[in-house]
Amino acid sequence: MGVVGDRTGPVRSRDRFLHGGSVESVEGTVRSPILSSWQRCQLLGLSPDQSTLPFNEDFDPDGPLVRAAGPVLDRLQSIFAGTQMNISLADGHGTVLERRFGDTSLRRHLAPIQSVPGFVFAEQVAGTNGIGLTIAERRLVQVYGAEHFAERSQSSACTAIPVRDQLSGRIEGILCLGYPYTDADPALVPLVRRAAQAVEQRLMEQSSARERSLLQACLDAGRLARPAQGPPNGHPIGTNELFPSELDQSDQLILKEKATELMSSDPLATAEVPLTCGRSVTLVSRPLTSPSGVEGVVVEVLLPKNPEITERHAPAPALTAPPPWPPVTPDTPDTPDTPSTTVRAPSAPGADDSTDGMVRGLVLVGEPEVGRYAVAARRRLELLAEASNRIGTTLDVSRTAWELAETAVPRLADFVTIDLPDAVLRGEESANPATEMHRTVVHGIRKDCPFYPVGEQVSLRPTTPHMRCLATGQPVLEPDLTAAFGWIAQDPDHAELLLAHNIHSLITVPMLARGVLLGIASFYRSQDPAPYGDDDRSLAQELAARAALCIDNARRYTREHTLALALQRSLLPRGLPEQDAVEVAHRYLPAESGVGGDWFDVIPLSGTRVALLVGDVVGHGLHAAATMGRLRTAARNFAELELAPDELLTHLDNLMVRLDREEGGDDPAVGVTGIVGATCLYAIYDPTTQQCTMARAGHPPPALVRSDGTVTFPDLPAGPPLGLGGLPFESAEIHLPEHSQLVLYTDGLIEDRLRDIDVALEDLRRALAHPDRAPEDTCQAVIDAVAPDHPGDDIALLVARTNAVPPDRIATWVLSADPALVSDVRAAAVGQLSQWGLDESAFATELLLSELVTNAVRYGAEPIRVRLIHKRTLICEVFDTSSTAPRMRHAATTDEGGRGLFLVAQLAQAWGTRYTTDGKVIWAECALDAA
Repeated sequence: MGVVGDRTGPVRSRDRFLHGGSVESVEGTVRSPILSSWQRCQLLGLSPDQSTLPFNEDFDPDGPLVRAAGPVLDRLQSIFAGTQMNISLADGHGTVLERRFGDTSLRRHLAPIQSVPGFVFAEQVAGTNGIGLTIAERRLVQVYGAEHFAERSQSSACTAIPVRDQLSGRIEGILCLGYPYTDADPALVPLVRRAAQAVEQRLMEQSSARERSLLQACLDAGRLARPAQGPPNGHPIGTNELFPSELDQSDQLILKEKATELMSSDPLATAEVPLTCGRSVTLVSRPLTSPSGVEGVVVEVLLPKNPEITERHAPAPALTAPPPWPPVTPDTPDTPDTPSTTVRAPSAPGADDSTDGMVRGLVLVGEPEVGRYAVAARRRLELLAEASNRIGTTLDVSRTAWELAETAVPRLADFVTIDLPDAVLRGEESANPATEMHRTVVHGIRKDCPFYPVGEQVSLRPTTPHMRCLATGQPVLEPDLTAAFGWIAQDPDHAELLLAHNIHSLITVPMLARGVLLGIASFYRSQDPAPYGDDDRSLAQELAARAALCIDNARRYTREHTLALALQRSLLPRGLPEQDAVEVAHRYLPAESGVGGDWFDVIPLSGTRVALLVGDVVGHGLHAAATMGRLRTAARNFAELELAPDELLTHLDNLMVRLDREEGGDDPAVGVTGIVGATCLYAIYDPTTQQCTMARAGHPPPALVRSDGTVTFPDLPAGPPLGLGGLPFESAEIHLPEHSQLVLYTDGLIEDRLRDIDVALEDLRRALAHPDRAPEDTCQAVIDAVAPDHPGDDIALLVARTNAVPPDRIATWVLSADPALVSDVRAAAVGQLSQWGLDESAFATELLLSELVTNAVRYGAEPIRVRLIHKRTLICEVFDTSSTAPRMRHAATTDEGGRGLFLVAQLAQAWGTRYTTDGKVIWAECALDAA
């Protein structure tokens, strides 16, 4: 269903709509402005076969708009001579003021509503048509055939455009070209635009002519010397260079701004104006009436007499009306048409220009309305400049929306509401914004206005201004909400409450950024009795566009932050492993500026030992989080190899160097920034000896809390950060009595630009000086007392309270490399198991020990030590001083040996080898119910 492809427009869609079809059934086949207009017409109860229109006898057939448009209409009539073109000029309310025809005989054959001025074509009485829809949309529109709501217009098409006052932006009238739908031509659009611009220029020149007459009246009064040039078109007459020997350009601007305010506020007033040079001058405004009856205001400055001040003039470039439209004849023939800027100095000595020894000079002369427009324009520019600084100070979606509302109230709006989809608040793009809008901001000059509250879902009907702006992607202005039937139909009771609070005008603006619809901003006016105009709509659109860009940046940041945080949390331990060596609690807090690469881990090791690990990758974001995951995985794998802390850090250092090299370092040609480095602290605690072996790579030292409440920071060898390569690491061994607390943390906990690190360490010391607290309570106390309010870096915290294996749960035997002693060890072990009440495990343990001790006797070196540990499992360990490690192999059927370790693997739930400084340990771990 094309616009004109079937010569009558969307006939079938119109029929479906008028006969009860849903909006969804015709969406996509009818242009959005047309469909919105049909819906409004339906709400108003208009009938398609309505044939009569209101007639307004009270219109002015010779008003300023008609005078300005007359020559332009003549030109259009000559262009379309001999055609069926119907050229209409209507006022801003839809009343036709003038009609012209390409073929003059059409006037005799057309119905009165198509040929006689005075009929009203506003949408609320005439339905969808060019004039009415242009008033509603406030922009150029085209309506074809069946797009008209009324049956009488089905065979015609039209192109209509607003005619605006170039000073105020107010729509003064509508220029409309009507023609048979068969005569549609794309060239009509630029033609009607040029015609409207010509009418607007002539309206401006009429304003300039009035101001020239005001200036002439001021000169005729004999108070000021005659200027060399005429006034600027459409602006108050003023000076470019006033008193150049005494006032610089900034002082001149100050005078002009204050003079404009006086002109727009009070026709008879004085004001003292301080200047940048430290002195002040007096501005005086007084009313003025030209001989033709134009009422205006003249603003003068009073200064002490100075004979050095001279008169100077600075003409401005000429502005002419664009051809082929005829110019306006000036009201004052002796004043040149070429507009310029009048530069005035005080008149010569002896003129009637003194007041108590003061010199009087002209600053501005013009109509108060023009001054008001100038003040409003300057304030709009100031608001836009302020918005650049106030909107987007954070990367938070909701906060940015609030900043838009706070900027607009009260200088643009009395109330602002902002609706965003939940997906945008989460950092995503909304698949269907119209159905997912939630009220995010309600802000205004008062808190008692009954808008939908923050957090409530907003369901929008298709006829509302909000849905219209969503559908078109353009702002929608409703100057009079009492006549905005689509807005009222959304919720009549709610609309009545708002109207009762003097809410009378509305602008809704879609918040679009990079092609993504992020929400709707609505600006309401209540205190100012004047309705919103197109300049206000443009300002609201500019503010919303700036805010939308900031919200999109915040949304993208939120999405990346959420992804990085999800990745970070998925790579951190989801639960603590079962082990008896320590009681552990932990915390992880992401930085406000972005997720980093902090991590921690708890890794059970053989012999009831446990490894504690914290680390910090330099940087933030997904890259840092991914690097952290690779390091944590590597650290766990290295820990499974039973490496000493210094050896493990050496392997991690080599890995960082390799990762940095593989990712291109800082080579811009690669496009990936290399991994700068990382810090790490690795500790292994043995509950059987209560010894803790630690090493660190550029990481803050741990805190040690002893059972008496003493807090110390062990002086471990610092070691270089990971990633430098080739530098050694050192381990240190510390005795940790039972129920001591070992606190590991990353630098985000203690480093803050607002606090000295020594102060932070002292805060940490005080927070930890409570040894009787559980690790979970200690974690919370440290976060509350030490963590920055707004962390600039991630914080990882690990608190471990040590346990010890009771001596009666450990059995040790030392023997020489004599095979005859193996049976003695087996017998002693069975006896020990009986004392522990583990008789059911005796058989499996006896077999395990037999194989492990025999291996040590045959292939190891003295002394040989056997140890049994009874905890949640039964651990069998055999020490010897040889560095050769056994390995399990597949024995052939003809082999006499090689099955011992296979048997160990079958009987134990885990087994392995670890190296010590003076040899190795082969261990096996059995479940207590093994038989």
